Amino acid sequence: MVTTDNRKSDALALGVYESVADAIGNTPLVRLNSVTEGVAATVYVKLEYLNPGGSVKDRAALSMIRAAEASGDLRPGGTVVEGTSGNTGVGLAMIAASRGYRTVVVVPDKTSVEKIALLRAHGAEVRVTPGGRPSHHPEFVRNVAARLAQEIPGGWLAGQYDNPANPAAHRTTTGPEIWNQTSGRISHLVAGIGTGGTLSGAGGYLKEVSGGTVSVIGADPKHSVYGGGDGRAWYVEAVGHFLHPQTEEDDWPDSYHPEIVDQIEQITDVEAISTLHRLAREEGLLLGGSSGVAVAAALRAARNLGKDDIVVVIAPDSGRAYLSKYFDDDWLGPLGFPLYHKTSGATVRDTLQNRYRPFDYVPSSASLAAARELIGNRDSLPVALERSASGSVPIAEILGIVSAAGLSGSRDTEPVTAHVEPPLPTIGLTEPTSAAARRLSGHTGYVVVADAGTAVGLADVSDFTGPVTLTTPGRLFINP
Repeated sequence: MVTTDNRKSDALALGVYESVADAIGNTPLVRLNSVTEGVAATVYVKLEYLNPGGSVKDRAALSMIRAAEASGDLRPGGTVVEGTSGNTGVGLAMIAASRGYRTVVVVPDKTSVEKIALLRAHGAEVRVTPGGRPSHHPEFVRNVAARLAQEIPGGWLAGQYDNPANPAAHRTTTGPEIWNQTSGRISHLVAGIGTGGTLSGAGGYLKEVSGGTVSVIGADPKHSVYGGGDGRAWYVEAVGHFLHPQTEEDDWPDSYHPEIVDQIEQITDVEAISTLHRLAREEGLLLGGSSGVAVAAALRAARNLGKDDIVVVIAPDSGRAYLSKYFDDDWLGPLGFPLYHKTSGATVRDTLQNRYRPFDYVPSSASLAAARELIGNRDSLPVALERSASGSVPIAEILGIVSAAGLSGSRDTEPVTAHVEPPLPTIGLTEPTSAAARRLSGHTGYVVVADAGTAVGLADVSDFTGPVTLTTPGRLFINP
């Protein structure tokens, strides 16, 4: 006799669910075959973009909402509030919509336009706040979200960074899935560290069930604090830990359990983006920026492993959410990142041939007296965040310019940040010279020269436009 329970079991096996929440999880492992050339170990990528909301964050979103409902913190008719780079917000908005909740999501201004559009499509109210603020600043993403949750009647702050339901989601779903999918043969788990929930939860489970034989590897942007960087800005979204130099106290997320992690691989933006391009072209996998960090780390680690090792790397989301960034030469080129499409003709690097001036700038903590001295006989200089450690200046940390004319009549003791004017446009060394010339039509004077997302010099537009006739209106590339 066929029972009701049997029918339900058969339906689940065939992928038939009662709600969108039930469809979260059980994502596939896909073996990498081309980018692993010369690697003896087997490398699988877990495709989390196949969750209904398009990312690994669906798991944490469901877990946090269920926990809040059980505790009474989220009641019928309530409002879900979260500060996020996008993916957690999408997962929360999707689940909230199916349960009758309103959603308000706060995102930093560097969030891709695709993610913001997706949030709004799910019915979320999106608040955009300036990124790169110190953690005590009222405009810091999580501070804005916390304030809104208090102000909105029935508001509940998901708080993924410190919510124990975040790593618990991966301890109860992601980790067991990977163990079962590899028949317990996994030797290494690799995942990016953002909130730390995925790596801590899944990694903790796999270490426990394997008796400690599974190695857990964190993938981190080069400058992220998790891996020992000084926290200066990078360009791959949704991974790492940024630290503003004015941060009073650097609080790490409670969702991140560093004792679980055996090693951390630091990955540059260029390595991550180049990996994304190879995955799309050679493996047919269009993945998001944090996946580029994770897969690059997995490939690096796998090169030192043997044929019996099995590496599983978690790919949090799809490249469809970043088509305007990592796969768009109009975004890559002005920042000096590797282009996605081949180009003919000279690049800015070919044209300038290192004939540009050093990138001199005024530190953000300077007084007007110090700024005047640094400007000297020049008309102006860029202003950038001041950091205690020396190193390259990310384009994202250039606040603007300060001009000699703009300082006229002001007191020497005033802070330079009170007189910052809009930043100079940027040209990238990888950008075709013709494209840069068209884009900068109408601009005169200096531009910032960028290489791999960092400022390497200043050049006059005439240094690379020469006699070219500019007839197409261009756009200035200012914000990353």
